[in-house]
Amino acid sequence: MSHQPRLRRAMGRVDATMVGVGAMIGAGAFVVFAPAAAAAGHLLPLAVVIAGFVAYCNASATASLAIRYPSSGGTYVYGREQLGHWPGFLAGWGFITGKLASCAAMALTFGLYAAPGAEKAAAVAAVAGLTIVNLFGVTRTALATRVIVSLVVPVLAFVIVVAFSAPADQGEAVAAQVGAGGVFQAAGLMFFAFAGYARIATMGEEVRDPRRTIPVAVFGALGFTLLLYVLLALSLLHALGPAGLAGSTAPLRDAIDAAVPGEGSTGRGGAVVTIAAALACLGALLALIAGVGRTSLAMARGRDLPRVLTRISTRYSVPWVADLATAVVVAVLLLTTDVLTVVGFSSFGVLLYYAIANIAAFTLAERQWYAPRWLNAVGAVACLVLAFTLPATSVLTMTAVLAVGLIARAIVLAGRRRRA
Repeated sequence: MSHQPRLRRAMGRVDATMVGVGAMIGAGAFVVFAPAAAAAGHLLPLAVVIAGFVAYCNASATASLAIRYPSSGGTYVYGREQLGHWPGFLAGWGFITGKLASCAAMALTFGLYAAPGAEKAAAVAAVAGLTIVNLFGVTRTALATRVIVSLVVPVLAFVIVVAFSAPADQGEAVAAQVGAGGVFQAAGLMFFAFAGYARIATMGEEVRDPRRTIPVAVFGALGFTLLLYVLLALSLLHALGPAGLAGSTAPLRDAIDAAVPGEGSTGRGGAVVTIAAALACLGALLALIAGVGRTSLAMARGRDLPRVLTRISTRYSVPWVADLATAVVVAVLLLTTDVLTVVGFSSFGVLLYYAIANIAAFTLAERQWYAPRWLNAVGAVACLVLAFTLPATSVLTMTAVLAVGLIARAIVLAGRRRRA
């Protein structure tokens, strides 16, 4: 495929790390803490740590593979090269379908914070605006993400401090009945929030000196976000308690209200949190659109998606057709579905994607110090365990979506063989 146009290597370590952090904090801080608390109760911090450990396994595998294959597409490419075309297709299809759902969920969450009552219109507008940013090149994407992260992280630190200053909630006994299944289910849901570091690998064709930059960016983004999530989990449980956190639709805002009554929804503290939530969702959505577009580009290059998606802008060096197609599909999802119900579906698809990444990394001959084979094996098993402890509806729905993709590919390949 050397004759095909390539993307420009424009991102250094700081920009790549910021893309990873920006992809994670929107989902983690403002979307998944409440449903994860409903499953794990007061053991939520343990679920966060488990999710973080699995993410580390996956990060080490992803970084090793990205060094070997520094091109767009992430585990779709890794699976094809190390395991064969079918595992690669399954990884790519799981990533694209899961992350399209994530894009819609992030966009709608932005709309709920920024324009209650007109949330779908705001969500579609956000998708359109951020797609335009992506079309102007990856350096604009990285710059926008850096600005968003620099604004959101101080607000999250503010919420942590304020939540710890609130009177301790007395409802801890509610969580005493939580078992291992609840903790693992919460870890599976929380994993949705750790998936952002993959954006660095899927954009590997646009990173300078990928052998050094990708591992630094992946581990830097993951380590920072894990620390932030543990502190958020502890502070939110302190202020709201397991039951209060599980039942909250805006837990960070409610935590401020618990510490300073009257500040949660109408005061300046609540307004700051609302703005930060909207920005964080925009940051996550910006990186998600870029990641889906790059994986679609790779799958089109491999003839697993329509070839038109391989077109790259000669001026801005971006897969503009893939980015536009992503935006159109997300807008359709926003207008036709209840996208906030698909977070679990996304988690299942992404966990399967990383199981394949770990298996692919296990087969590498060249080993990196941070990715021993035993860690790849643990990562693959852990991903599958978390995937199948998710709610049954999520498992069954994503299994059906994956099956449709596999059947469609089999039909297309059969048609090609007949024509040949």
